[in-house]
Amino acid sequence: MASTRRRTDGARRIAGLSRILFSALAHRTASIGRRRPPEKPRRILVAHHLLLGDTLMLTPLLAKLRERFPDAEIVMAVPEAHAGLYANRPYGVQAIGWNGDLAEASLLWPQRGFDLAYVPADNRFSWLALALGARWIVAFSGDRPAYKSWPVDEERPYPDAPTAWSDMNGLLVDGPPPQRYSTRSWQPPAVALTTKPERRYAVLHVGASTPLKCWQPERWLALADWFHAQGIEPVWSGGRGEEPLVAACDPDGRYRSYAGKLSLPELWHLLAGAEMLVSPDTGVSHLGRVVGVPTVTLFGPGSHIVNGAGDFWADAPLRAVTVDPFPCRDQHDLFKRDVIWVRRCGRSTAECSHPRCMDEIDLAKVTAAIVELQGLAQK
Repeated sequence: MASTRRRTDGARRIAGLSRILFSALAHRTASIGRRRPPEKPRRILVAHHLLLGDTLMLTPLLAKLRERFPDAEIVMAVPEAHAGLYANRPYGVQAIGWNGDLAEASLLWPQRGFDLAYVPADNRFSWLALALGARWIVAFSGDRPAYKSWPVDEERPYPDAPTAWSDMNGLLVDGPPPQRYSTRSWQPPAVALTTKPERRYAVLHVGASTPLKCWQPERWLALADWFHAQGIEPVWSGGRGEEPLVAACDPDGRYRSYAGKLSLPELWHLLAGAEMLVSPDTGVSHLGRVVGVPTVTLFGPGSHIVNGAGDFWADAPLRAVTVDPFPCRDQHDLFKRDVIWVRRCGRSTAECSHPRCMDEIDLAKVTAAIVELQGLAQK
């Protein structure tokens, strides 16, 4: 029974990948000698399957596309879990959720027929763009292995000077940078949050994509106590499966926890009512920028330049807390491209048993950043 199911699943994957490959090759063959960048594209595709934070850092690209092509239909493929954040079509973008498996791109097939496509990170999605009939595909150069970029018509390098990755994405499109972000550009999802603190509160998000980005539990509890002493209720946040992280921070359950209980649209509304968000360098900190809540982000292995506010979010109430330079934040790769000015650490727990870079962020540094943001909010 199990072996039959595996054979069936394997056959379905082969059929799905074959459809992508044959469709891509058919479109490329049919357009030999006729491919050129469209002056007035009617339909534009943004093809990716990124983590939450990286997805939200594509916002400058969406803003610039809308400013440059005000009448175009813009479609963006996003992970299924993120689609609800885009329900009200920020910048007029239609977001279609999918699982990122090229063999199972059935949700995207009805969208075939694009004049222009952008592939902002992993160039393997250029094959998807070509299979969906994109007449011109733009992506960043330098991805590895090279076959991932074969369908790309126009490759653009990463900038030579330190730049936030959110601003880099805007460089895929010709023209001046987009206008800086305003919360008016992104209407909140129409999802009610059933339980919400009745008094002033701050959200402490303790989870991250890797344990090496996590802060020490005792420091989280000390920060929660600090907020409580200020008359602000601390509430815990974490994704599904991160409930044990909250339990480690608050073993006696002194403060309310939303860990594992909220969808992303519900989390949006929790953040929207908060006095403050404190989070590691993870997707929720980027969601805080979009929502507009004052946000303090703790940067350990990640780069506060690459993942920071940049120019697009320069007006947002944000503060980065980090120790820079840090000796083992010494890797220069970004989405498999070598970028000489990048200083980050992408090591696994097998390579680094404990995040000394996070240990160097003490409570005083975090509370100082919070007080500074609170002062700005009161002006």
